Amino acid sequence: MTGKILAVCVSKNKGERKHNIGSSKLLTGMGLEGDAHAGFKHRQVSLLAIESINSMRKKGLDVNPGDFAENLTTEGLDLVSLPIGTKLKVGGTILEVSQIGKECHHRCAIYYQAGDCVMPKEGIFAIVTTDGSVTVGDKIEVLDNV
Repeated sequence: MTGKILAVCVSKNKGERKHNIGSSKLLTGMGLEGDAHAGFKHRQVSLLAIESINSMRKKGLDVNPGDFAENLTTEGLDLVSLPIGTKLKVGGTILEVSQIGKECHHRCAIYYQAGDCVMPKEGIFAIVTTDGSVTVGDKIEVLDNV
């Protein structure tokens, strides 16, 4: 299974929309360089499919990659179908899926800014197991988990 990276997004603070910087480094055990969520245990990198963002657009929301605080916006992969432990190759980097969705204890700033949030149901999280760079246009592929 393969897809591609449509956006590489960071924010200076937690709980806010991220902006696409086009390219960055993924650091082992940390996450995306320069992002407020880097180093957050098992949720070092967040991924959300453009297909999920488009479902919010169909509901009339004006949302774009990064608006749901995801680091990597993907296209062509059914992210929520990937089991925990799945390894993903992104450019020269290896990620390992560590969490599917997330529990929201209260509505965050993203919910109030976007009017809804797909991250709790359709976003996934990963840890970085191999350093490397990630750039818009890179292929993202599911590796055999052998």
